[in-house]
Amino acid sequence: MWDCGFARDGRTCRYGRMTAALPAPNLPMALELIDLFGIAVFAISGALLAAEKRQTLVTFLFFAVVTGVGGGTLRDLLIGAPVFWVHRNEVLLICIGAALLVWMASRRWFAGRALLWFDAAGLGAYATYGAAKALAYGIAPVPAFAMGVLTACAGGIIRDVLAGEPSILMRPELYVTAAALSAGLLVGFAMLGLGGWPTALFAFVAGFMLRGAALAWNWRLPAYQDR
Repeated sequence: MWDCGFARDGRTCRYGRMTAALPAPNLPMALELIDLFGIAVFAISGALLAAEKRQTLVTFLFFAVVTGVGGGTLRDLLIGAPVFWVHRNEVLLICIGAALLVWMASRRWFAGRALLWFDAAGLGAYATYGAAKALAYGIAPVPAFAMGVLTACAGGIIRDVLAGEPSILMRPELYVTAAALSAGLLVGFAMLGLGGWPTALFAFVAGFMLRGAALAWNWRLPAYQDR
């Protein structure tokens, strides 16, 4: 397996050489905080969609949980890691808290394009953490990059499909590209031996800013034209 580049039980690894499988790594606290932030804002985005659909509190809770943990669950299953929310109380509590916050909050607090902006924040955070966790579990750089994109996008896709909304993948606006930027920067920095919270924060902010620019100025990729 590829070395992780992050500290494992007090040891620091380097990229670019093969190593034997190691125990589950302890990721830096900054990355863990980015992960929890991503869970929270994605859960809020799920609850906001339930609010737009005028659903019950049960649906609020369901959408918040599915959106908050969906991408990370697929990632962990694919990289062979324990599913992150099964052995931790705080993850589901964060999702439940997000749903209750949206349920009890005044509608004007989340008016306008709040759903899109919360989703954008979660996108950058989850792409960064997803790629970092995959690397820390010994996944090679290119699949780790893919795991970052999957972590960021899968929850929102599941949310939209369940709500009967057009999937973001079917729209030309920059979405997956923003997740790819965050994941690519994290993996690229790690391969250069640049780890730690500054690079993770930079990768997160870069993806969020690209998605934000797409929302503000309607940036989009060119669609296929029949020639």
